[in-house]
Amino acid sequence: MSKTPSNPKKTVKRCMRDIYMNREYSWLLFNERVLGQAEDKGNPLLERCKFLSIFTSNLDEFFMVRVGSLVNENRSEPNERENKTLLTASQQLGAIADVVKAQYRLRERCFKALRKELSANNVKLLRAGELTPRREAECRELFVRRVLPLLSVMVLDAKHPLMQFENKRGYVICQLERAGRKMIGVISINPALEKIYRIGEGQKVRLIVLEELVRLCAKYAFTGYTVSDQLMVRVTRNADFDTALDDTDLERDYTEVMRRKVESRARMGVVRVEVDNNGSKLKEFVLRILKPDLKFCFCDPWYFDYKFLFALGNFLSQEESAPLKYEPFKGAVPACVEEADSLIDLIFSRDVFLSYPYDSMSPVVDLLEECVRDKRVSSIMITIYRLAHHSRIAELLCRASENGKQVTVVIELCARFDEENNLYFASKLQEAGCTIIYGMENYKVHSKIISIVLQEAGELRYITHLGTGNYNESTSRQYTDLNILTSDKKIGEDAVAFFRNVSICNTDFAYNRLLVAPKTLKSGLLACIDREIEKAKAGKEGRILAKMNSLTDKEIIDRLAQASCAGVKIELVVRGICCLIPGIAGRTENIRVVSIVGRFLEHSRVYCFGKGKDRVMYISSADLMTRNTDKRVEIASPVLQKSIADEIEDMVKTMLHDNVKARELHADGAYYPVEGEGEPLNAQEHFLVAAHK
Repeated sequence: MSKTPSNPKKTVKRCMRDIYMNREYSWLLFNERVLGQAEDKGNPLLERCKFLSIFTSNLDEFFMVRVGSLVNENRSEPNERENKTLLTASQQLGAIADVVKAQYRLRERCFKALRKELSANNVKLLRAGELTPRREAECRELFVRRVLPLLSVMVLDAKHPLMQFENKRGYVICQLERAGRKMIGVISINPALEKIYRIGEGQKVRLIVLEELVRLCAKYAFTGYTVSDQLMVRVTRNADFDTALDDTDLERDYTEVMRRKVESRARMGVVRVEVDNNGSKLKEFVLRILKPDLKFCFCDPWYFDYKFLFALGNFLSQEESAPLKYEPFKGAVPACVEEADSLIDLIFSRDVFLSYPYDSMSPVVDLLEECVRDKRVSSIMITIYRLAHHSRIAELLCRASENGKQVTVVIELCARFDEENNLYFASKLQEAGCTIIYGMENYKVHSKIISIVLQEAGELRYITHLGTGNYNESTSRQYTDLNILTSDKKIGEDAVAFFRNVSICNTDFAYNRLLVAPKTLKSGLLACIDREIEKAKAGKEGRILAKMNSLTDKEIIDRLAQASCAGVKIELVVRGICCLIPGIAGRTENIRVVSIVGRFLEHSRVYCFGKGKDRVMYISSADLMTRNTDKRVEIASPVLQKSIADEIEDMVKTMLHDNVKARELHADGAYYPVEGEGEPLNAQEHFLVAAHK
């Protein structure tokens, strides 16, 4: 990857003002760093292919959500300006179009290089123009036998009106002729079809992607017609719908409201059109029908959906694929957990720390299973944002309820693109007798907390799980997250109060130990920053060490800049969006920002203030974004056990010394490789090795 952004300098300048960077531009830089991992030959080949696919799916979601939101804003409030760079929605959309156009070219270049390397490793991705007559005949036979029966094909006329272009579905538009009459034909590609097919036999693996197969054989779908021109099209629709409801309306079933809103995505406005051939005359027809913003029409002569790259290893033997993938691993289980007869009793004696994916999620699941059986357990309360499709946690909650435990589940139905999965589990949990709560007023509940209350010898005892990530067994093997299981009484009482307050819609509550958004999380963290400022002003050492996914909250950015001016040393690991520009003389010169994009998705949030005995540390479900600090129910929990806090601090410091995957944000708004002395250090690989010693 280039060390500098791929887009024109004028776009960079437009997206930066003072110490601020535009949020959308910063996200696009993050996604370009993801694409950079597809080009990084330090990664195994099949893993690099996956990064290209992830880049593409990220971009799809960006258009559905962020571009969709800006389109809505431009329509309703065209003069409204973003609060940091003062750009209108229209100006932001223009900058996005410039950057994305350049990134399409980067993706095409990257895919060509990967295709060449795949061919050198016995995997050949076929293109229509490169087929021998024999291979073309095989493709035609495959198309007619396995694909054509599952395609929706029609000719447009008065009795066959133009179909609805569904979100992210591929279509082939054909110019047809028969008996001197010109017509338009449309093929809708069924999303249930396999994404890639093998052609022929033998040692050489020859594959053809579904899009290429349909592109090659579309003419065979229109028997009796001559196809004179064709165009493959994919539409991306706005998915940004309003989830706010009138909480006083008790007659409406919230689950039914959410189902209707999710279904409405298929009919929302077009925010992007992709075509495979800018030279086709059919492009004008498509644009006239869809009426998109023309700057959001992009051409990719290869593919629109790169998910097929995840399946390439399936066509290779274990011996062939192993060198092309990351070495498999299994999350470790701490020795104290393995040796314990009872996890409940272990947690009563000491706090337990888990760092996913280096540690397994199984202790949390096993704890819930023990709670199902243990007669001391009276109640289990949990927040759910995203669950695995086959969730053992949901199964155990059902069993606990059926065993007579009081089970309360706060399940967020507005977890974007997981709404249907959460609706399904909400129904299953409710059928098992769990008390289901769908949220708190119009705040999303994004907190990650389990509260277990036990009765023993006439006294109440508490076990609380606090984490930075979802209760999702699948993503716990892919995302880095921090977790603490504690029997601290004050945290336990706070946890019980938290669930009570969610159930009665009370945000105005003073917790003993927990910082809870939207009331106290931001104010609590700002107070910690202010403490470091006062120390620096008094001639003492002020220090802030933090890790998060995104930093956009202007009030926090301004306070960090104020701390920098006071002499506080600030080091931040920010994976994705960072609207603060570090290294600006007299403003942010004491701030360093590093991003790590690697094998695992960095997802943990850590906020650490001061050093030694003066240190205060929190782990949190919340990023420092306005949506998290002001518009969601989030939790930041103090790390009370010194040994755990030391371990977390060491982890963040290791990330800051990463000189393999880390990229450092400079004052010019670009990310550069970290220049480090000594041996190469890949922080994620370092943690993985350490966990399995």
